[in-house]
Amino acid sequence: MNFFKLQIVLVLAFSLNGFSQLPKDFLSKDFHKDRREVLRSKMPLNSVTVLFANPIRNRANDVDYVFHQDPNFYYLTGYREPNAVLILFSENQMDENGSFYNEILYVQKRDKRAEQWNGKRLGIEGAKMELGFKKAMNAEDFMKTTIDFKKFDKVFIEKFNDDYRNLSDTADIFDLVKEFKIKAGYDPKIYLSGVKEYVYNNIAETPIKSSANVIQFINQVEDRYAEIKEDQLIKEYKIAKTDALKKEIKQKITFALESKTNIDIKFLSSNLATMREVKTAEELILLTKAVRISAIGQIEVMKAMKPHMSETELQGIHEFVYKKYGAEYEGYPSIVGAGNNGCILHYIENNRTKVGNDLVLMDLGAEYRGFTADVTRTIPANGKFTKAQKQIYDLVYEAQEAGIALYTIGTSMQAPNQAAIKIINNGLFKLGIIKSADEKHPYFPHGTSHHIGLDVHDPGNYGDFEENMVVTMEPGIYIPNGSNCDKKYWGIGIRIEDDILVTKNGPVNLSSEAPRTTKEIEEMMAKKSILDEFVLPNLDE
Repeated sequence: MNFFKLQIVLVLAFSLNGFSQLPKDFLSKDFHKDRREVLRSKMPLNSVTVLFANPIRNRANDVDYVFHQDPNFYYLTGYREPNAVLILFSENQMDENGSFYNEILYVQKRDKRAEQWNGKRLGIEGAKMELGFKKAMNAEDFMKTTIDFKKFDKVFIEKFNDDYRNLSDTADIFDLVKEFKIKAGYDPKIYLSGVKEYVYNNIAETPIKSSANVIQFINQVEDRYAEIKEDQLIKEYKIAKTDALKKEIKQKITFALESKTNIDIKFLSSNLATMREVKTAEELILLTKAVRISAIGQIEVMKAMKPHMSETELQGIHEFVYKKYGAEYEGYPSIVGAGNNGCILHYIENNRTKVGNDLVLMDLGAEYRGFTADVTRTIPANGKFTKAQKQIYDLVYEAQEAGIALYTIGTSMQAPNQAAIKIINNGLFKLGIIKSADEKHPYFPHGTSHHIGLDVHDPGNYGDFEENMVVTMEPGIYIPNGSNCDKKYWGIGIRIEDDILVTKNGPVNLSSEAPRTTKEIEEMMAKKSILDEFVLPNLDE
């Protein structure tokens, strides 16, 4: 190595030394490169993908929320900063120097003053060395790019939500998206909403002789969506008196469904969902660790819980365990609901000052290196289940066990939910809580299964189980105060949720460390906690 090259290496090493103390077990640059190659292989000829990083979001006044990268952007790049753009080309492109490239990562530029306040930035050289991109540029360069997006047959983007501020930076996400829209000729008015497209497709795909069925469907949808009720073509279709007139309107609707632009907002969400629902070996290592951290958090709370504790304090114990293991965040707002609060599915206030002798439902998940667990346990604050609590708990447990057994390759992802519904309905009927096993009731209002990964509700197609999917199994029964049943069941909210890996040899419960049966829970709660002696001064005296 000559002296000049040695100087460059030393300068780069020095400039990047701010990253040397970071954890070393993030996804590798080879993982992200492989994911880009898989996506590129799905792209048709003469197409380009344009993907934007998440924006910085304001919390209050001059304080922002902790930045969290868009999961799809992270999946493809490994970049964890805002104000960035990824461009993937289906074929090689040639730059002004005659060099070929098929991808560009635009990143926020190095800035001494900004880094003094907010921490080191990766910059162009960091994107090349740490993330493995051969061609990286500053985000400001995207603002003046000469790429002609209109020459491509397809430009793949994710739907813009336009829910971000225009910050003072000259190349923030607001500016980058705005510039792209101008260069690509993006017009949001030509895109149908999801529900309108769904109704239009129903009309277009249904034979005229079955139009009465479609109209019945439209009537149901209209009750929930005003845009369907007010749509002129749908109105005309409903009142058309002859088959010929219906056929004419159907042709107009079919034409409305045809693309009027080369900008496609469906390709990325569909294909990335397919890619992300099956985990690689590298992903499974990190996701399994996130799940185990969350399960151990449940164990420590079981040992520490006392009736005098608050929901907030219990939340804090969970999250302390997460931080102890180096988990960066919680994967979603923590849910700790005692008594009737446990009957609120997404209860996140967690502000009851004493849990008393009630059941406490705890739905929490650590985020470790971007991967999020989702583990729920419901336990008695005083360490012992009452007879009524145990009856409901055992019913939920039975439903969960039946569902988990169905997490096998080739089985429909709807099967565990159907099995749980049947068991719970029969059980509620036997307990006299509902009048018949076929009665519609509000006590089990959600499904049992969703993918987890870089999102707590990871995208997927929800067809059949495949090897190396990780999917939750979470039946529940919620009987709020005032329900039409025996009062002894009022205020009982129970959910048991585990994260299940689908394998060739059957389901593997990644969160099995956290006790699930009533017997196991009571035995764990009888154990001494290291936090029993952790007493802080009383600030109210």
